[in-house]
Amino acid sequence: MLKRCARLVGLALMVCVAASPAHAQATGYVTASFAKAGLVIGAGGGRGVLTYRGRNYPFRISGVSLGVTIGASAMRLTGRAQNIRDVADFEGAYNAVGGGGAFVGGVGVVQLTNEKGVMITLQGPKAGMEFAANLSALRISLR
Repeated sequence: MLKRCARLVGLALMVCVAASPAHAQATGYVTASFAKAGLVIGAGGGRGVLTYRGRNYPFRISGVSLGVTIGASAMRLTGRAQNIRDVADFEGAYNAVGGGGAFVGGVGVVQLTNEKGVMITLQGPKAGMEFAANLSALRISLR
């Protein structure tokens, strides 16, 4: 009887351990290149790679911003994407709050959130002549 109970408990633990990773939230790592230009209203686009659960997923970014935007810049950003249950959660419309400045060189920081709860935090060097403090609407689509 004791052996039977031990086997059942062991089997139950193996099922729980095997089932959990497929449904658990995981963190992805993001690298992206983005260029934008504007005067009050800005527009930009770029591409990047999401590394999630050992695989690389290329994606495209496009969007507009409204606020204080003067100039043009190019950024190479890296960071994390959190609260991903499935790679499809990464795609979609994002709202962003960001800021930064560049006079030949500078730093850019942005935090994005989509309707599925995925939060992306990125930072990195920026080149160009720009000052920005704005709200942005971005679309990320997997390629």
